[in-house]
Amino acid sequence: MRKIIFIGRSEAGKTTLTQAMKGKKIVYHKTQYINHYDVIIDTPGEYAETKELAGSLAVYSAEADVVGLLISATEPFSLYPPNVTAQSNREVVGIVTKCDHWAANPEQAADWLRLAGCKKIFMTSSFTGEGIADIISYLKEEHDKLPWEEVKAQYDHLGYGKGEGDQQLNLNGVIV
Repeated sequence: MRKIIFIGRSEAGKTTLTQAMKGKKIVYHKTQYINHYDVIIDTPGEYAETKELAGSLAVYSAEADVVGLLISATEPFSLYPPNVTAQSNREVVGIVTKCDHWAANPEQAADWLRLAGCKKIFMTSSFTGEGIADIISYLKEEHDKLPWEEVKAQYDHLGYGKGEGDQQLNLNGVIV
């Protein structure tokens, strides 16, 4: 798997997203320092909240293959200046968190990430699981086997793959 570093302001959902991607129980935990979890680097919000965001983006992403700029769908403003991704020599993706929140405006958050220079944007909710598998799949390298791929391979090996009769029995999710 490619290694990703999460950068975003305090309470953007970096640690919660890390917990969700690792399949852990979601528990509030204030990140005090840079945490390395296999392929995820979780940073404190203070790193992104400094005036030197562009410098932080370049320096702290040195150990990662991909930079993930996080912004909560509940944010009233964007922390990221236009085209800040140009400062990084790594691939930068945008991640909108808290898409399930009642006050969420995920499209506004995605627009801010596009303005910052993100070409690829993931819409996520750590509580519903929305978008988590998409990020993991995106980080996957050619030789990696994801857990759900292994289960599917076992299922297919047993001969329970899609058959001709499946199309006739299932019409738009309704068994007929």
